[in-house]
Amino acid sequence: SITLFLTSIVSSSAFVAVGKSGCSAPLQMSDPNRYDEWGFPKKESDYGEPAPVKKVARKSQALPFAKVVFPLDGSMAGDVGFDPLGFAKTEVDLSTYREAEIKHARLAMLAAAGWPLSELWDKKIASLFGLPGMLDDAGRVPSVLNGGLEKVSPFYWGFCIILAAAVDFYGVNRASIVKDYIPGDLGFDPFGLYPKDDKGKKWMQAAEIKNGRIAMIAITA
Repeated sequence: SITLFLTSIVSSSAFVAVGKSGCSAPLQMSDPNRYDEWGFPKKESDYGEPAPVKKVARKSQALPFAKVVFPLDGSMAGDVGFDPLGFAKTEVDLSTYREAEIKHARLAMLAAAGWPLSELWDKKIASLFGLPGMLDDAGRVPSVLNGGLEKVSPFYWGFCIILAAAVDFYGVNRASIVKDYIPGDLGFDPFGLYPKDDKGKKWMQAAEIKNGRIAMIAITA
């Protein structure tokens, strides 16, 4: 009986990890990578699983009296910590809103430039193609406020919708296949102006979004 008793102790000790001070740690039957050489649990960050992101508040550049937290950490070009309603709660939210912002910014820049140019060149372009001019008696382009939108051909609006849909489809497809995709990056650079270095890229991205924000305010005002 004594032999059986000793045998049971020896066999059971094979499943117990001996601690550094001679104490035994509890029996562990799960992933061995989760425990250190003494049999004690490791921290999550030690065995491959990412540790939780620590949300550190920083002062907003846009609103100095307010503070912002992750994901508004300033790493994205043009991020000045302006999110008073707290829409961007995750990195996915931030990327989605930036994608929408850059699209509206580019349309606003085109509109801000196209509006005055169309008033300057409308008659010349219309006479070149033998078409009637679109300006009213005061020399203003058709718009919601100015009126005259009924003069614009429905084929033009159809072309605009198809073009916008094609560009948007291309952007969505590119975002799904390009590694480290940057919101709004369509790979369109016919003149090779986009810098090659990371610092230059971020400067160009910031310049575009800042000019786009000004254009959105200008075209609305």
